[in-house]
Amino acid sequence: MFCELSFISLAFAHLSNNDGLCAQETIYFNAEGAQMNNAYAQRVVNLKASEIREILKVTQQPSVISFAGGLPAPELFPIEAISNMCASVLANDGQRALQYATTEGYVSLRQWIAARMNTTLGTVLDEDNILITNGSQQGLDLSGKVFIDEGDVVLCESPTYLAAITAFRAYGCNFVEVPTDEEGMNMDDLDRLLKTTDRVKGIYVIPNFQNPTGRTMSLERRERLAKLAAQHRVMIFEDNPYGELRFEGKYLPSVQSFDKEGWVISFGSFSKILCPGFRIGWVAGDKEIVRKYVLVKQGVDLQSNTFVQAVIAAYLEQHDIDEHIKTILGVYKTRRDVLLSALDRHFPQGVQHTRPEGGLFAWVTLPDSLNARHILDDCVARKVAFVPGGPFFPNGGHENTLRLNFSNMEEGRIEEGIAIMADVLNRHLKTV
Repeated sequence: MFCELSFISLAFAHLSNNDGLCAQETIYFNAEGAQMNNAYAQRVVNLKASEIREILKVTQQPSVISFAGGLPAPELFPIEAISNMCASVLANDGQRALQYATTEGYVSLRQWIAARMNTTLGTVLDEDNILITNGSQQGLDLSGKVFIDEGDVVLCESPTYLAAITAFRAYGCNFVEVPTDEEGMNMDDLDRLLKTTDRVKGIYVIPNFQNPTGRTMSLERRERLAKLAAQHRVMIFEDNPYGELRFEGKYLPSVQSFDKEGWVISFGSFSKILCPGFRIGWVAGDKEIVRKYVLVKQGVDLQSNTFVQAVIAAYLEQHDIDEHIKTILGVYKTRRDVLLSALDRHFPQGVQHTRPEGGLFAWVTLPDSLNARHILDDCVARKVAFVPGGPFFPNGGHENTLRLNFSNMEEGRIEEGIAIMADVLNRHLKTV
């Protein structure tokens, strides 16, 4: 047990360093960095390891209560059905499924995605509006290739998705954070920034159950956002990995559904409604823009996995995805409710948290006197993990915030973990 705890604490100690590098990376750059930096492209010299990905490495220990990763519950993966679909695809269409295919992706899968978006999000799309990608994360990276030049500006929610910051920043952009509240990005602030900020290339938003806050953008703001983008001739990057995971309230049309001129590119994924290991997502947008994405994807990986696309298409044809999603929602809603109840009962006064209507995350704001990274150190020593909120702000600050995931822990362990966090918080409050 000593070795296990020491390993976890050491890893988090390195993550707390200002340089954000893990131990091995720090040693490597100390020894060889001066020689190697001249060999690297400028875009990678200052790249840092994702704190979330590094945290996940140490939270794989079964004894750790982890609120850290945005992980779907693995017990809900339809393993038997997928196994049957793999055998069926190989038996009935194996030669095609194992062969190279077009960059755009499996036609029947693109048709299903377009129809699903039209039904649930209010869009008007067909298969030629869809490009299959290696997870929606690849769509973000391809967006940087297609749209972002060195010195361009991306407007984003404050806070925003950490991996989007990483993807866009690799292309040399600057971020301007737009204030948010319980209804999402503030449109008056966005309008002001669009009028006063040079070289704005895009607006990145997660309208549904936003990562990291869990908030949902109101219908009125979605419509106004689309109008502002068209008025200022700026692209919107609409990320929607959690949209199917609504526990309560009404499903809302996408920002893209209000787009009349092609200014919105949206991203979706099967990771949260089927299984993340398949790494299949999509880009949806104006056909001419999608063709640009196709061209840059050809230079990256030629195409996404043909066999996996065929398996997903077969699953969607032979199984009721809505029944599967209903099962997921039942489990996640219960875990969300347990988390919120525990936060209300255990956390000290002065600590605030969001109440998401769906998705995977809740957001906690501590008193200004507390630093979530310091809280994390003590929580990890007691085998509880979460993600500090600071990295979700591209321009820094806000170290008194943190993100909690509720989808991947059983209810009893959620209760236990929140009680431990509350004890740590109370101890820190007594010292300030």
